[in-house]
Amino acid sequence: MIKIGYLNKLKVISCTADETLLDGKNLGMLILSDNGASRVGYHPGDVLEVFIYFDRPDRLVATTQIPNAMPGQFAFLTVKAQTEAGAILDWGLPSDLLAPINEQSSKMLVGKSYIVFLYLDGKTKLIAASSKLDKFLNNPCHIFSTGEEVDLLVCARTDLGFKAIINHAYWGLLYQNEIFQPLDVGQKLKGFVKKVRDDGKIDLCLAEPGGKGVDELAKQIIEFLKKQGGSILVSDKSPPALIYELFGASKKTFKKALGALYKRKLIVIQNDSIKLID
Repeated sequence: MIKIGYLNKLKVISCTADETLLDGKNLGMLILSDNGASRVGYHPGDVLEVFIYFDRPDRLVATTQIPNAMPGQFAFLTVKAQTEAGAILDWGLPSDLLAPINEQSSKMLVGKSYIVFLYLDGKTKLIAASSKLDKFLNNPCHIFSTGEEVDLLVCARTDLGFKAIINHAYWGLLYQNEIFQPLDVGQKLKGFVKKVRDDGKIDLCLAEPGGKGVDELAKQIIEFLKKQGGSILVSDKSPPALIYELFGASKKTFKKALGALYKRKLIVIQNDSIKLID
């Protein structure tokens, strides 16, 4: 069964100088919309992985180009134009992706980027976008276990840290005092479930709970520095045995943690010591 708005594997029926036709099964024959597709060596019987979508309400097409996101997913996309109907977003395909005015949480501006959810419009059959994120997220939730690895999309900075979308489905929170690397809105990265609270809200972390990850170690270094008055006679040039004795970590992980703290301008690294920056 062909799924509109997703990747499908279709067989080439014919390939001429003018067009390449694909077997769309229950949808009939589909035109491969890629420019110059008939000249790239396709032959009848070849099987192509293509993205199928309506580029206008009355035309269904296929392309080997893969968009930045598909229906049911969240993405960080840039506004490239404004129309009376709404904002036109750059989603990696030549056709327009509309964020209708009534699906904008605030007015979208040309040149700015926004977190949006892609959906298939039931009336127009076109793929559209919405920045009203809450109505597409499924909290409260208790399906996660502590330590479970998840995919994160960083969405917004808050007083507590960063809100992130988990697996394109749930809200989660990364706490500022547990983040020891630069984060930007729109950034995709792996994270871990730290805790599912009684109210269903999900606390996240970037280091595996119970493990000696870079972020956990960076936090430990800061705490140790504070206890020692802001300076310790250990640096990235110290012997591995001393580093392990103090922090229970390898020298490689220790150097990564120092690098993360240095980038955040939290410490000064000297030849034989590190020091907190006031």
